[in-house]
Amino acid sequence: MAASLYTLVVSGILILNIFLAIALIFLERRDASSTWAWIMILFFIPILGFGIYLLFGRKLRRKHLFRWEGKNKIGIDKLIEFQMEAIEDDSFDFRLDDASHYKELIIMHLHNNHAVLTQDNDVEIFTDGRKKFDALLHDIENAKDHIHIQYYIFRLDNLGQQIYNVLLAKAKQGVKVRILYDDTGSRSLRKRHFKELIALGGRVEAFFPAILPLINPRMNYRNHRKIVVIDGRIGYIGGFNVGDEYLGLNKKFGYWRDTHLRIEGSAVHPLQTRFILDWNQASAEHDIEYSDIFFPAIPLKGTVGLQIVSSGPDSEWEQIKNGYLKLIMMAKKYIYIQTPYFIPDASFMDTLRIACLSGIDVRIMIPNKPDHIFVYWATYSYVGELIKAGAKIYIYENGFLHTKMIVIDDEASTVGTANIDVRSFKLNFEVNAFIYDRETSHQLAEIFEEDMKVSTEMTWEIYEERTKMIKFKESLARLLSPIL
Repeated sequence: MAASLYTLVVSGILILNIFLAIALIFLERRDASSTWAWIMILFFIPILGFGIYLLFGRKLRRKHLFRWEGKNKIGIDKLIEFQMEAIEDDSFDFRLDDASHYKELIIMHLHNNHAVLTQDNDVEIFTDGRKKFDALLHDIENAKDHIHIQYYIFRLDNLGQQIYNVLLAKAKQGVKVRILYDDTGSRSLRKRHFKELIALGGRVEAFFPAILPLINPRMNYRNHRKIVVIDGRIGYIGGFNVGDEYLGLNKKFGYWRDTHLRIEGSAVHPLQTRFILDWNQASAEHDIEYSDIFFPAIPLKGTVGLQIVSSGPDSEWEQIKNGYLKLIMMAKKYIYIQTPYFIPDASFMDTLRIACLSGIDVRIMIPNKPDHIFVYWATYSYVGELIKAGAKIYIYENGFLHTKMIVIDDEASTVGTANIDVRSFKLNFEVNAFIYDRETSHQLAEIFEEDMKVSTEMTWEIYEERTKMIKFKESLARLLSPIL
């Protein structure tokens, strides 16, 4: 009897796995590498594999995920149409040649992402958490009307509590405060932790919240964006989340090396739009309606050209990845890349390999320690392959490298939230600033070169000396990389 029951259960699991495998192959129409990775998991760990698939493997319904009627009132559609036509017939007023050299990339973002080009921005770069949050706290303290805060991770530790206390003070002054956090990234956070702020009229929302406490069936499709907009005039975008570790106070990681931008200029309006779209998706009762106060007239602040580009599983195209690829393909002298995770797909690898073989100086910097072990070993596998093509690989030794940055030729660059991996390209909601400005891009290149001084170059000889166990870990991680 027991044997018959065991046989029945095993047969049932096998049949379930077969049907799920058929669905993966014929119904979901994933790319081949991702399909094979999931099939391997389903058949090698049948019961647990099915649970893993439910948490990480299901696709997202794209229809009507982000809606906001106020977009029409900003005139984005008309501005995009005007910019597209003007660039294509060479009548667009490029204030600096830096942007005009990249008009193909600009058109791609305009057409596919509605990312308007702004050319009047002032950009300040932060690579140190303390300096970034000191500046942010100062701007929050001077807010007059509203403060919009969005982070993947928001911890109410020392740093988080310091920010929260300032927000409480501003709410008491009548400033409208809104906080949006990702439910998985900030898994220990609940709305009740903000009850004082809510009592003062502040609003707090979680993106894709868990159905049951501590259980969120949507482990993928997380909102990885980090955006702050203050009074519609000042914007922040980059890699820093809110937590003490981002100040270098975590012993495991040590100094936290990241990159964040403070923006003044017309690019703040696209950041505001992105926040409102995300907020209205998360909010069931407190949607933001259009108001001129969110989009004030901004006097000329600078000369930096910028596009704010978003990507996510709600889009047909991998917007930021495509921007990365186009940027890399336009390089003529050098390509500098900093990323905590380097798990590129075939198109990304081919593009970098071709750049290397074309004599372009390709340099990639990754951290010396993992925060996700499988991702770490997969990263080593891919960079090892690029060394053979002529890329220079640097291992950052001064703490943990979390920055997401690409610079080419001292002319164009991008900074934001998107890592170089499948999760950022396809599964998470991300946002990047694409920058068309020699001075800013040169500054970012100089930062990269300063980081080289506290990094170790991984040569082919060093890479070949790794142990058999490390090679095994790399092979296993590489096999699973399409779903990491």
